[in-house]
Amino acid sequence: MEYHNPVLLKETVDGLNIKPDGVYVDVTFGGGGHSREILSRLGANGKLFAFDQDEDAWQNEIDDPRFVLIKENFRYIKRFLRFNGVKTVDGILGDLGVSSHQFDVPERGFSTRFDAELDMRMSKRNELSAYRVVNEYDDKNLRRIFLEYGELKNAAALARTIVEEREKEAIVNTEDLKQVLSRFLPGHKANKILAQIYQAIRIEVNQEMEVLKEFLEQTNELLNSGGRLSVISYHSLEDRLVKRYIKNGMFEGEPERDMFGRYEVPFKNIGKLIVPSDEEIAINNRARSAKLRIAEKL
Repeated sequence: MEYHNPVLLKETVDGLNIKPDGVYVDVTFGGGGHSREILSRLGANGKLFAFDQDEDAWQNEIDDPRFVLIKENFRYIKRFLRFNGVKTVDGILGDLGVSSHQFDVPERGFSTRFDAELDMRMSKRNELSAYRVVNEYDDKNLRRIFLEYGELKNAAALARTIVEEREKEAIVNTEDLKQVLSRFLPGHKANKILAQIYQAIRIEVNQEMEVLKEFLEQTNELLNSGGRLSVISYHSLEDRLVKRYIKNGMFEGEPERDMFGRYEVPFKNIGKLIVPSDEEIAINNRARSAKLRIAEKL
């Protein structure tokens, strides 16, 4: 089984506009597909740093003197680059979300296809798991994550049902969760709704929105002028943050304008939003929701 089939491989790396002697960062190493493509375009003096917090991904480390794998969450990108003597870089690539490998390993608990313990941690070092979210979060916080991260209109009813049912018996695995919420899963919509529920819990477990915000805020300081940011997102919550940050360097509100109505922005958009071709989706169905945005540091 292939570890992870990289989405929009050529387009994402093309977006970095790679210089042979440049310094680049792949913040979502995974199976190493994007990293290998970057290395193929670097010269002898180029350098690539990659981040991945998932222990399973570390087995894919690339044996190349130009490559350094940093086994940490990319929310700490600036800190760990500085540990390696790097203050600025020429390009940063991010392929957000869950890897094919994480979905395909049943015991990780990411997939609705398998019965497994409620885990969903992208790093086994994390203390918070799906089990703890489902069995320990109060009604208010469960409602919050289902509404914000799952965009589920019946978030209150879902939260209330979980709280009531876990008082009878702990909700231990994914099949237990499906049974507890079965009345909210009508046959023709069951997979879609279940995917939204899983997404909400997974995002909370891994603090994905906070991580993305912290990461994006550091890219402005890390990128050299003319450096590129190339980011693939897979759902509207991620894409909205990436789009807004590229547009005006903020996630909410509007920047202050001068007396002429002008305001400074950290980036400029490069090209239009890129989505996978029908051919790529036919080969890799998980590419269907991918959106690639490319920006250049001003």
